[in-house]
Amino acid sequence: MSTTEQNHNASEQEIVSPASTLPKFAYLYGKPTSTGLLRLHKSDFKVFEKIPFEPCGEGEHLFIHIRKTGANTAFVAKQLAQYFSVKESLVSYAGLKDRFAVTEQWFGIHVPGKQSYDLSDLTIEGVEVLTYKRHNKKLRIGGLEGNRFEITLRDVTNIDELVRRWHVVSNFGVPNYFGEQRFGINGGNIEKALGLFSGGKVKDKKKRGMYLSAARSLIFNDLISERISQQIFDKPIAGDVLMLAGTQSVFLADVIEDSLITRLAEHDLDITAPMWGAGELMTSGDACDFEQAIADKHPAFCQGLPRFGLKQERRRIRLTPKAADIKVENDIVTLSFFLPAGAYATTIMRELIDYKDMTERVDVRHS
Repeated sequence: MSTTEQNHNASEQEIVSPASTLPKFAYLYGKPTSTGLLRLHKSDFKVFEKIPFEPCGEGEHLFIHIRKTGANTAFVAKQLAQYFSVKESLVSYAGLKDRFAVTEQWFGIHVPGKQSYDLSDLTIEGVEVLTYKRHNKKLRIGGLEGNRFEITLRDVTNIDELVRRWHVVSNFGVPNYFGEQRFGINGGNIEKALGLFSGGKVKDKKKRGMYLSAARSLIFNDLISERISQQIFDKPIAGDVLMLAGTQSVFLADVIEDSLITRLAEHDLDITAPMWGAGELMTSGDACDFEQAIADKHPAFCQGLPRFGLKQERRRIRLTPKAADIKVENDIVTLSFFLPAGAYATTIMRELIDYKDMTERVDVRHS
């Protein structure tokens, strides 16, 4: 089953976000018919962070690799700051991880000098120290290669359909949407962004960044959704900007040659869409007209984002899981896959199954 064959009905089968302030984002393969429970237990959602280097053993930063269960990233960072008697700003991490999950991730603490540490007395609820080592550079947000996920779905119906979709998704990929958690509970981050653009003040730098990111992400998602609706998700148009696989390198394709179409099909290239900011769109011709028309639906965002120092960037519109595997036992399905930094596991899940996230039972939200 090719993505082209699936696109014909995409515009008629859309997902409605639970956030009333968000538009509908089209499914690539139509709305899933399988149902099931996600995160009935914390151990049903496992995340293993991978950074692109190994700590060197010396330097001003102590890197700590931990396994946390039922604890969000900000809470752990605060506890580490207290343990080392440093300001919270001196504790860093590569990315936020879910609370209702079992996750392994790295933290960095700026502790100049050559003091050796014995962390056997470090006790944080839900946290286990796996290893620690000094390094000569700070661990920065986004400074990771990606994450490996192990996700268990329970009470799954129509398993044959889910398995069929899994093979399609594993081979052809899914829309690289930002997950709904990006937009906050009931789309609250979008409302906060509109407040910022109307002159509101947010002193907390991290929260302000979160609201601005939500605004950019909404434009990006809308552009992908419209490409699906117009059946050009996997079809380049004149003036598209393409990105090389495994890199952030992009180039303008004024003329769509057969070789480009072949490379797209082989996942050597990907079509991109803009992450909005100051400057001109990188696309040209038909592609530029298409993107500008969609962006014009969000005038407050397009005018507001540049004022906060954000610049035009590009992000690939297709997300393809790596090292993908599936195991089925009765009505329990376990999926494992690797995604690059900045990608969402829920983006993979939404094309596979109409799931119910059981964290809502205890009002546990994403960290």
